[in-house]
Amino acid sequence: MPQAIDAQFLPITLPEVKKYLPTETGEPPLGNAKKWAWDTEKKEVVDNTLIDNVTIHPLELNTMPGWAGSSWYFLRYLDPTNNHCLASPEKISYWGNVDLYMGGAEHATGHLLYARFWCKFLNDLGVVPFDEPFKKMINQGMILGRSSFVYRVVGQQTFVSAGMKDGYETTAIHVDISLVNNDELDLEGFKAWRSEYKDATFILEPSGVYLCGYEVEKMSKSKYNVQTPDELVDRFGADTLRMYEMFLGPVEQSKPWDTKGITGVHGFLKKYWRLFHPNGQFEVSDAAPSPAALKTLHKTIKKLSDDLERYSFNTGVSSFMICVNELSEQKCNNRHILEQLTILMAPYAPHICEEIWSKLRPDAASIFDASYPVFDESYLQESSFDYPVSFNGKMRFKATLDLSLTPAEVQAFILDKPETQKWLEGKIPKKVIVVHGKIVNIVL
Repeated sequence: MPQAIDAQFLPITLPEVKKYLPTETGEPPLGNAKKWAWDTEKKEVVDNTLIDNVTIHPLELNTMPGWAGSSWYFLRYLDPTNNHCLASPEKISYWGNVDLYMGGAEHATGHLLYARFWCKFLNDLGVVPFDEPFKKMINQGMILGRSSFVYRVVGQQTFVSAGMKDGYETTAIHVDISLVNNDELDLEGFKAWRSEYKDATFILEPSGVYLCGYEVEKMSKSKYNVQTPDELVDRFGADTLRMYEMFLGPVEQSKPWDTKGITGVHGFLKKYWRLFHPNGQFEVSDAAPSPAALKTLHKTIKKLSDDLERYSFNTGVSSFMICVNELSEQKCNNRHILEQLTILMAPYAPHICEEIWSKLRPDAASIFDASYPVFDESYLQESSFDYPVSFNGKMRFKATLDLSLTPAEVQAFILDKPETQKWLEGKIPKKVIVVHGKIVNIVL
């Protein structure tokens, strides 16, 4: 019968083994240990050769399973050096349960199920004052792969291009996406890919290329559609990969990976870099920022803050793109504006932002020690408005007027404009409707 070792002799340090693999007879890795027996008289671990099943017995080969260990580690983080209990009641009460857990849906029957079970169990024992481990949980969607296919004529080593396969009996075969660029197959690379294809022949498109078919599927080695992060980082940089993954779509939804789309994010980061290097050299202005630039900045701060509250990272990246486009059109290289933008972008693209920050503030600490920008609504207040001027409900022109003008003053200004006289054609208006800050409609 299994017997527990008295708590006073715990914990027992696991032995070193040459290989952490099951034994040839299927036992767990601890089956490879040479010193893994318990002497009930000496109360210590001894060599396996001393086992007599009287006073010296073999020790359990299974340690706590991974799911179980990963189900309470967040509590141990609260008090990792405590040698007397899981964590002190004071620290558990202070920190409480996890504010946000973000993980894949595939964990729902493993880690998450056990985490809830353990938490409720520990709550029943009075160890923790809560019965749910996480206050909020988000299951992020899966990144799907774009599989590519070649079409082999049945019974032959001939492959038909996607646009030419009508009229042929073909079998679709997955092909390594590294051999495909914009759906165009690298013919020589394909023949060298696997020995069975070395003598392959091809029926090409009229343009002389072989086009592959495609389908969005789960990324899998068997489908040859796995995107290796290291390759993308080497090609585009870690910040581009990081931002593109966020830009793909809502965090909870599964979304297809498309390497062609990553170039757009890469181009955006280059455009951001050019704000600081208008002539190839780092250059910023210490002059007072323009009202237009301040409006662009604070519009972005507000939008981004709202997006972060909703964990809407993809719309946050869109906000950065709009901001950089507007600042580029304004030819803005104002230090204050660009510093604030860089702090906003740092969590999304930490490497390029840290590099820019070191140029903006050579003597300052990391950008992640900087204060987060604060939204000021006053910068979004408009002092003027482009009034659409309509005649019998049809808009004919616009007039930019100060918003401080009263409706009567707006009416007088509009009626005095040459454009108004043109559309009146000598007639006297029956009615002039002025909606302040909205529209002017002249009824004839």
